[in-house]
Amino acid sequence: MSPGKVVAVGGHESDGGRAVRGLLGPEVSCVAGGRELFRCVSASRARGEPVCVVPMTLGRDPELVADAARTLLALSAEDRAGTVLAEPFGTAGHLIGWLRAAASRVAADKALLVTAPSGGPFVDADLFRIARLVRQYGRHRTVEVALIGGDPDPAEGVRRCRALGERCVVLLSAAWVTPRTPDPEHCVPAGPLLSAPAVAGVLDARVREAWGRYDRLGDDGLSRGLSAAHDHGHVHSHGPDDHAHEPPHTDAPDVLRGTHTHTHGTHHDPHPHPHAPDGAVTPPRGPRAPDGLPHTPHRADVTHRGADPHVLPSHRSLR
Repeated sequence: MSPGKVVAVGGHESDGGRAVRGLLGPEVSCVAGGRELFRCVSASRARGEPVCVVPMTLGRDPELVADAARTLLALSAEDRAGTVLAEPFGTAGHLIGWLRAAASRVAADKALLVTAPSGGPFVDADLFRIARLVRQYGRHRTVEVALIGGDPDPAEGVRRCRALGERCVVLLSAAWVTPRTPDPEHCVPAGPLLSAPAVAGVLDARVREAWGRYDRLGDDGLSRGLSAAHDHGHVHSHGPDDHAHEPPHTDAPDVLRGTHTHTHGTHHDPHPHPHAPDGAVTPPRGPRAPDGLPHTPHRADVTHRGADPHVLPSHRSLR
């Protein structure tokens, strides 16, 4: 099937898609999840266009993928027949590779301050893990983390770097959103994580892969998307048994938004990922994290076939 219409859906990493609009061509629609995504896809299908939805996470918002899948399930059966959900734009492994590539362009005598919008305690904690890996396999003595709208914020992050004796701090964005420079005298922005040509190249690869799976296997990606956020919540242990527990249910629908460290089954390649000529990073090889389901009414063994086409998450109504 023809690639047709491409819809990029964004979450907290891109301010609901707004931060990526300047990096994509006019033929790509950038929307937030929920109602905005539903209306955009419905309008394209009404014009007879096949639609590919690409979750624009850089690897720290798997709930965006699951939420997009739930939203697409609310389409009519006819509209779903011409709609596919692509793999997310990036994974945590990709993000580490992209950040390491960006860090390699910064002089070794400068400090790095890895920044991203705050997305909740678990996704924020994962940013510290990612930054630690960037430091571990890089050449910079100081690599700190700052959260836009969180604690520590970029201004505090710069102060921490200065307290460690660093004279110049480079703001390294781990999201589509870039922060305001809090102290121009002592810090400078590194610029966008990816160039527009690199973004276009990765996006095109995701779209082609999605339609290729659909043409070969009839796989529209929704079942896989529903499982994207499994195990990305709070996991803890009790004593020598060290048995993991699922997080308790909560009334806050967004408490599990984000990517968090697995207790098992996850592998991170410490070596840089090769870059294609257009600046895109080749997807990492090796074991993938186990798939499952987020804390939603869906069960792990349920596919979207035969699902109620009007089911949407309670916090994503279509009104």
